[in-house]
Amino acid sequence: MKRTLLLAALLLCTMLPAVAFTGMNQGYAGDDTTRSAAIAAGNPDGAGRNSPKSSVFLTESQETDERLISLSAGGYASWLHMAMFEKPSENWINSSMFHNRLNFKAYAGSHVTFALEVRNRFVTGDMIKLDPSYAGSLASDDGWADMSWNLFSGSSYALNTMIDRAYIDFTAGRLQVRAGRQRINWSQALIWNPNDIFNTYSFFDFDYVERPGSDAVRLIYSTSPSSAVETVVKVDAANRITAAALGRFSILSTDLQFLAGVTDDDFLTAGTGFSGAIGSVSVRGEATLFAPLRGPEEENTIIATLGIDKAFSDKVTTLAQLMYSNNPLDLNSFTELYEGGLTARQLAFSKFSAAAQLSYSPVPLLNISFSAIWYPDLDGYYAGPAVDFSLAENVDFSFLWQHFNSTIAEEETRINLGFIRIRYSF
Repeated sequence: MKRTLLLAALLLCTMLPAVAFTGMNQGYAGDDTTRSAAIAAGNPDGAGRNSPKSSVFLTESQETDERLISLSAGGYASWLHMAMFEKPSENWINSSMFHNRLNFKAYAGSHVTFALEVRNRFVTGDMIKLDPSYAGSLASDDGWADMSWNLFSGSSYALNTMIDRAYIDFTAGRLQVRAGRQRINWSQALIWNPNDIFNTYSFFDFDYVERPGSDAVRLIYSTSPSSAVETVVKVDAANRITAAALGRFSILSTDLQFLAGVTDDDFLTAGTGFSGAIGSVSVRGEATLFAPLRGPEEENTIIATLGIDKAFSDKVTTLAQLMYSNNPLDLNSFTELYEGGLTARQLAFSKFSAAAQLSYSPVPLLNISFSAIWYPDLDGYYAGPAVDFSLAENVDFSFLWQHFNSTIAEEETRINLGFIRIRYSF
């Protein structure tokens, strides 16, 4: 059943636009819900620099600018090398990944959009050799439809392809309906997002700025340019349902939102978030309650976060954020810390956490940043500098270092990860 529905959706995405396509221009067509939170994840270049381009077919009168049939296409290709070690003088674990992303959007008139976006990753090196489950983890898919496949794999390599966006979007006046795999972003803060109950992601995964998608149906009704009501129903790989409604509006130059629903069939969820400014300082916050619906064995979980960010000039920006949870997740391994919680309920690893970042751009083509996170309950911290430099038009070079020092499962953990990346966007 899942395979049949998936194939039908993909055929629909490809066949309908093909009726009238006679040419195509290239341009980047990233997810329109990707926020600037990529900056907070140590990725100053964000989710793509190029503005979308598309080929447009007009009526014979040529008197209207409405697009009847058009297609935009783009993406990027990157090479990422990682070295992991405890001390520089000891043995290093090396791995490399060639990462290609292809983004397609087709517009049938001004009201209907089809989107298909694909990740292709070829990974080779010590990680696959040393961890037999690593290749399998590349092919795992948390969505209702399994759209991640290892095309080839061996003792030291794996080639994976994954569809992380495949949806149909329809707008009629103030109403927007989107069905399929999509990014649903309900966040207000820049680092930790307890309101983002549909698409949890790891702060440390800087190479995936688009963030995971959800298999969902989403309805948005905009009452004004700054206010809207929306409902979302999501189904995951275990057929668990997350369903919630959100209302957002603006008052006194502050954006407010309230949400309520059920997550993973098991937790009654309610939350609120805001973003505003005090003078030249932006202030953002989120809070969410997760109350178990079945049995008293689990306690309520409350996660709240408050942050500020400020641009001192066009060269220097900084941010800081605090997070509180009455029920932080107990970690069993460094992998759980690095990959982050599976749900928004599992964001916190310490009762209190604090994060900060400073970014400096001495010249337009260069960005230098430093991020740090403190986990008091783990007796640990994270610290990492990042450098991003534009080598040429659409060609970027990045260097990142991630240092972790903490106590996990009563074992002291000290790990360094160094990354070099070259990316070409098209």
